[in-house]
Amino acid sequence: MQKYVCDVCGYIYDPAEGDPASGIQPGTAFEDIPEDWVCPDCGVSKENFSPLE
Repeated sequence: MQKYVCDVCGYIYDPAEGDPASGIQPGTAFEDIPEDWVCPDCGVSKENFSPLE
């Protein structure tokens, strides 16, 4: 699955790990994360993430 990086702080969302602290289970694709999810490190929205090259 595609990893995504926060354009603001560099946090990498890895679908294999998810974001359990925010209720995102491991194996959740970035596209399937709720729109109100925010970066756990800096708090910006999903629209501030880009696919990791």
